[in-house]
Amino acid sequence: MGELGRTLHAWRDRVRPEEVGLPAGGQRRAPGLRREELAHLAGLSVDYIVRLEQGRSDSPSAQVLTALARALRLSDAERNHLFVLAGEVEPSPGRISAYIPPGVQRIVDQLDGAPLCVCDAAWTMITWNPLFAAMIGDSSQWRGWWRNIIYRHFVAPGDRVVQTPEQQRDFRIAMVTDLRASLARYPHDADLSGLIDELRTRYDDFAQLWDQPVVGFHQTERKLIRHPEVGDFTIDCDVLAVPGSDLRIVVYTAAPNTEAAEKLRLLSVIGLQALT
Repeated sequence: MGELGRTLHAWRDRVRPEEVGLPAGGQRRAPGLRREELAHLAGLSVDYIVRLEQGRSDSPSAQVLTALARALRLSDAERNHLFVLAGEVEPSPGRISAYIPPGVQRIVDQLDGAPLCVCDAAWTMITWNPLFAAMIGDSSQWRGWWRNIIYRHFVAPGDRVVQTPEQQRDFRIAMVTDLRASLARYPHDADLSGLIDELRTRYDDFAQLWDQPVVGFHQTERKLIRHPEVGDFTIDCDVLAVPGSDLRIVVYTAAPNTEAAEKLRLLSVIGLQALT
């Protein structure tokens, strides 16, 4: 085991499951996270975590390192050290960052009664809470652009969020407005440019909006969720900006004593299970 593997193992051992919203029950050989728990939190495979800790995969990408730093709740100094150990250069200010400050991570961990996810400047989902996964789908299985909300909207419109034509147009205009602003801030981010080029090439609706001088913004919306297990329900959706960063927190809430609130409570119990 190399220095990178030993350090990752030590950091994994110090994180208590309950600190990251995981059950602490069952016997554990060590007080910290199991490898499969870290893999789930970071969106990686268990085998990859094993290979990293055993020194059999010593060239993780910046994206992987960022995901590990977030899952392990590393401080800024520890995050820098992780990149040094891996021989990787931290993302420069010219690239979109996926770093989540500890305060935002605590919101994700502690606000367990409302589905929420955190997105970067390109609207790629970085992290989410269990109730969001239960409502929208198991996001941990999505890779690459499939974790990008805008890409998924154009590739698989509808998914579990049902929009009227007017809602769809307003949503698309707001998202295109955001992407334009992000491209202006990060003109040299290859991933962002690649996403925009892909959408412009493959989807005429996106290309037309991109080429028009349209401007939109996010506001509280009522969204219809079509869930395969609990059925349809309508819920409020808000987009919250994180001061000092490009992060957005997408939060879904239901008024007390409503059908939507009851269905959220049911989803918090069943999680990703099927009611069969």
